[in-house]
Amino acid sequence: MMPHAWQQAQRVLAVRLDNLGDVLVTTPAIHAIRQSLPAASITLLASTVGAQIGRLNPDIDDVIVYSAPWMDPWGDLPLDPARESQTIAEVRAGGFDAAVIFSSFRQSPLPAAYLCYLAGIPLRLAASIDGPGSLLTTRHRHPEEMMHEVERGLDLVAAVGMRTDDDRLVLDVPDGARAEIASLIARQRPLIVLHPGCSMPARTYPWEMYAEVVDLLVRQLDAHIVLTGTEAERPLVDAMFNRLEPTTREHVLAAAGTLTFPALCALIDTADLTITNNTGPMHISAALTTPVVALFALTNPPEQWGPWRVPRRLLWHEVPCRFCYSRVCPTNQECLTEVGPMDVVLAATDLLRESGFISAPHSLSSVGSDPIGSLR
Repeated sequence: MMPHAWQQAQRVLAVRLDNLGDVLVTTPAIHAIRQSLPAASITLLASTVGAQIGRLNPDIDDVIVYSAPWMDPWGDLPLDPARESQTIAEVRAGGFDAAVIFSSFRQSPLPAAYLCYLAGIPLRLAASIDGPGSLLTTRHRHPEEMMHEVERGLDLVAAVGMRTDDDRLVLDVPDGARAEIASLIARQRPLIVLHPGCSMPARTYPWEMYAEVVDLLVRQLDAHIVLTGTEAERPLVDAMFNRLEPTTREHVLAAAGTLTFPALCALIDTADLTITNNTGPMHISAALTTPVVALFALTNPPEQWGPWRVPRRLLWHEVPCRFCYSRVCPTNQECLTEVGPMDVVLAATDLLRESGFISAPHSLSSVGSDPIGSLR
């Protein structure tokens, strides 16, 4: 049963201040807010990257962009108290009745709760193991067993009686974005999007090995491959492309820095398969039900952060330092580098066959004898 004060909320602020994938795995919980409060206006407070998801979510009416210093992974956000004052003023001007503060495991919601407190939002909900004082009007504790981040979000809003019967990720690709990618789509199938970059070096499969994957995919499956990335990742993608065999390049398009975010989503939606790291495009693929092979570094648990409700193969090599939560690997990234390119191609072939995009058997064999972890 939803408390009366929450039933009366007309303007709700959903707070998710970290990365693109984090916002995506929160969308089922935001959908629960929408279903439970159908007349309310919902605004997302998100980072510049995360805001891109909010703009493609029909459950969200508005987006406020804020770079929170406590969410800065590299600690290089300049000291600027005016930035925080401006955000507090913008949130206060929104006249919000309630705030739902989403945070992942190992994150504290209290800085965001304090921001909402200073902005005068009467109802403030978050999950916290720390003593929140008056910062939260509803303090929730998640069950101790491991939960997927989607389930954590749904568990949080259920604390005030908000639920949904639809736990799919929410991402609506605009028609204009589909038109934008029409010239990129060759008739050749399978069409594979390979996104080699990641904001966290510890989660990034070596680009030289990705290049081997591309050569093998073209040679073995006659695939058409689009290499994607941000403008900052263009050097990475160009280096990969230049490393490819000349005959492979005829089947590959290097598109880093050339696509708008909606166009990237449209491309992934059109593709037969995505290959990437544990990063935003992995979750975009899940939202659009495009099968995905993820090179999943064991920096955090795949059961908690794996792609949600989509055909997938998550590949890693078991290591004693699993779940280190490191941004930069202090050793040699064995959890990724011990996964060979042929292992990736085998997983891709298996998924494409399972999804019906290829039917003829392919005689592929894995190289190396080390066990490869895989989560389906």
